[in-house]
Amino acid sequence: QVQLAESGGGLVQAGDSLRLSCVASGLSIRNYHMVWFRQAPGKEREFVAGTRPSGGITYYADSVKGRFTYSRDNAQNTVYLQMNSLKPEDTAVYYCAADRQIILSSLRSADAYDYWGQGTQVTVSS
Repeated sequence: QVQLAESGGGLVQAGDSLRLSCVASGLSIRNYHMVWFRQAPGKEREFVAGTRPSGGITYYADSVKGRFTYSRDNAQNTVYLQMNSLKPEDTAVYYCAADRQIILSSLRSADAYDYWGQGTQVTVSS
């Protein structure tokens, strides 16, 4: 049974940092596309950052480039999202997602992913 467990969210002020973690069980992340999405109230779920199984290029949403850093630790079966210089517009529930086979053009599409965590709330006050 595949499980993705996010943690690390919280309430912070603008300019602060948070580090999210996603621990995977029931799969080996080295074989999966591992990504982060977020969903703000009243908005669609949007891609934040992630990589393909081979690692290599990390893809980011334009809105987080230069502020967020994605990383993965295959030995710990965990992916991370380091979020710096947080803004109120970063407020959302952040989800970890995984899928084994995704074409590159669908990497940023939530519909492409079979496995999801329960999400962790990030709230940034101004």
